[in-house]
Amino acid sequence: MNKEFSQLPQVAFCILLALSLRERHGYEIIKQVQEDSNGKINLGPGALYTSIKQLRERGLILEVVHKDDIRRRYYKLSGDGAQALEEQLRYYDNVVSLAQKRKLLNGILAHGQAA
Repeated sequence: MNKEFSQLPQVAFCILLALSLRERHGYEIIKQVQEDSNGKINLGPGALYTSIKQLRERGLILEVVHKDDIRRRYYKLSGDGAQALEEQLRYYDNVVSLAQKRKLLNGILAHGQAA
């Protein structure tokens, strides 16, 4: 992982978050992302496997072989993936704190203060 922070795409972040719990195969990742997003993110296989390929190329997730389930490919966070997820979560924590200080979570758009 680069020393410099780089923002992850939303789908990639969601996949890392799903894998933070345990190793998963594709369908389990799709279901966990859907659950974590309260149904707002519905990954299809194309988007999932494109993101998985990119995450693997960046070294953020690893493919794991399960001897008892050779039909499915399982994935887990790598050390760099766990670090990237932690950096991303710190970033979001900071953003939420800033939004709370600025009282942006109280419906600023509904009050007509921003366009």
